[in-house]
Formats: sequence, C-alpha cells, structure tokens
Amino acid sequence: MTATASGASNEALPLAGVRVLDLSGYIAGPYGSALLADQGAEVIKIEPPDGDNLRRYPSTLAAEGRAFIGVNRGKLGIALDLKQPKGAEVLQRLVRAADVLVHNFRPAVPARLGMDYETLRSVNPRLIYCALNGYGDAGPLKDKAGYDQVLQAMTGICALQGPPGEPEIVYGSVVDYYAAALLAGGVSSALYQRERTGKGQLVKISLMRSALAMQSARFVWAEGEGRDVYRDMRSGGITGLHPTRQGNLYISANTPHFWAALCELIGLPQLATDPRYDTVRKRAERGDELLPPIRTALAARSAIEWEALFGERVPCSAVREIEDMFDDPQVLAEGMVATYAHPLVGSYRGLSRAIGFGDGPAPQPRAAPAFAQHSDEVLARHGYSEAEIAQLHQEGVIA
Repeated sequence: MTATASGASNEALPLAGVRVLDLSGYIAGPYGSALLADQGAEVIKIEPPDGDNLRRYPSTLAAEGRAFIGVNRGKLGIALDLKQPKGAEVLQRLVRAADVLVHNFRPAVPARLGMDYETLRSVNPRLIYCALNGYGDAGPLKDKAGYDQVLQAMTGICALQGPPGEPEIVYGSVVDYYAAALLAGGVSSALYQRERTGKGQLVKISLMRSALAMQSARFVWAEGEGRDVYRDMRSGGITGLHPTRQGNLYISANTPHFWAALCELIGLPQLATDPRYDTVRKRAERGDELLPPIRTALAARSAIEWEALFGERVPCSAVREIEDMFDDPQVLAEGMVATYAHPLVGSYRGLSRAIGFGDGPAPQPRAAPAFAQHSDEVLARHGYSEAEIAQLHQEGVIA
C-alpha cells in the first residue's frame, strides 16, 4: 500500500505512488504541486535555508502565513541549501527516487545550481521536469522576474477589467492559480506519456502563457479588424451586480426563458415581450433604459430573499463573504472543507480537495508543513544515517 503526504493510504487515487519534488515558491508552482497531492502524489516541498518567501507575506495569522498554508496543503517539507555542493548531492539522491520535479527559477538559474533538465535527466531518465517562470525560456524577457499582477498589466487583463482608461487589477492571484492548473494538467499528461514511452519529459509553464490562455476568448484578431474592436466577453445589460434592499445580487439572465422568468418574478412581465429587449444584444444596447426599472423592483427585497424567490428559474447569487463558505450547505455536501492540524497554527479549517474522485475514501487531510518539519524523516527514507543527517545539519546543508 502506498503511503503519501496526505497521511493516509491513497492507493485508489490516480497519482498514488508518484513522488514529486517541489522546489517552487510563492503561489503558482506550490499550488500546482498541491493539486498533484490532491490526486494522491507524495509531494516533498524543498525550501531554501531562509524558507519560501510566501511564509513572510502579510498575514493575520501570527504563527504562519495564511497564503502559505493555503497553497501548500498535503506536503512534506524540508529545507536544503542548493548552493552548497553537498546540498546539490542531496537533491540528486532525491531525484533518483522521484517521478516529478517542479521549480519556478528563472531560466538561467537551474544550470548554476546543477539542476537543469539535462543534468537531472542524466540522473533519472524517467523524470518529469516542470519549469515554471514568468515569460518562458526564450525571448527578450526570459530572464525577467514575473509576477501575477505584472502579467495582468502586460497582457490586457487590467485594461479590460476596468472602464476605458481606468485599468484595474483582478485580485486573488488569478494568473497564478490558472498557471497552477496548467502545471498539474501538464505534469499529469507527461506522466501518462511516460507510461507509454518509458521516457521523462520537460514541461514548460509560464505566467505569460497562463495570462493569455485564460483570455482565449479575447485573444482573437480576425483579418481586417482594427485595434478598437471590443474583445471582452461581458454580456452587458442587466447581467451583473445589482443593489437590493439589503446586500448585492448578481444576476445572469441571458437566455430567453431566464429573461422571461426574471421579468415575471420582479413584477415587470411586460419587459419580456417587448421587442426592444428580446435579445441579449438588444438588452445590452439598451441597458440604460432597462436598469432603472429593474433596480427599482429589486429594491423591494434583500439579496437573500431574491435568491430564494428566483430559485432555479433565474441564475443568481447574493454576494457573500469567504467566511460564509466554511458552513455553506453546498460546499459541505461536496466535502470541500477539511480540518487540519498544524504544529504552529493549531487546528484550522480549509479546502480539502480541488478535484473529487468517486472511488475509495477521501484521504486524511494533511496541513502544509512547518519550516523544515520533515527534513530528517525524508532524508532517512532516502538512505541517510542519523550521523549523516546530523552532519548535514551541522554544516548548514539542511535545516
């Protein structure tokens, strides 16, 4: 039976028995590795001697960074100084027993550390080597540091998010999280290919690829079109957030039957049969006419009351806080909240799995590791004696 970083037997999960070395920091790489842990892989997070910088980001948790524990669930954790020759030797021993290695160094860094793809492929020809960076490994920006909101600004996300001339950031690290999903998908595909060929693979992920891939519906320029063609996907018109008597409500009523149901339930049935408003495009073009009577009608009830009244007939949601999700009946029914035990933070609730699988019991959730929490355990499992581990501690190779 395969014991993984979930702390339980995950033999039924798709990536059971797969061992991942996660050398990445911040969000995209670590969360991509966490998604692999969700699917049964054993993930060993390898941090530098001063730790992942995300641990030191602003946090209202005193003992640990909230963002760090949120994106590093399900992992073992060690600290290793790759700049020391013995640190590189330790990494190579770990690589021999690994299936996947993930890092987010800039393209020139891995060769300096002796951990570029060609070097580690000679150590383990079956290794899936995933390199994540800001802009890719070619071109004039390849050595530039890349960050989520920098790429949002570069790739048009900010310009389209706000009104014309007033760009806005999309908060929530959306580019990072989409890159994490691409990472998990790319690594899983490479593992599948290895099953057929027996060979490892280099997987390339960048924040720039992520930022443009998540805009595929906008990133289309037909021959003959100018720069001023509107390329966003927003429906306009009544689709969007609306104030109510108490709270705000998001409504999406683009199809004819949803539009008719909305008009009926807010007491304005005549709008549904008015030919001026009988398509999404017309309603968008005449939004200035439609919004005042609709918002006047919505002011009669609270957002929660409208949500209950609309039921399944009108797609909508009252605006809620993230705290409401911990006890939301739908979230709980999907088994998406787990209780974790952390050596510094104590007990906390968080996301259990981003991907659900039907066969077998859910794995026991495991919290993100404290700094260097499993260094001795991991090295012992890779053949290091107690005396060798003590010597590595003494020399500062591991923490």
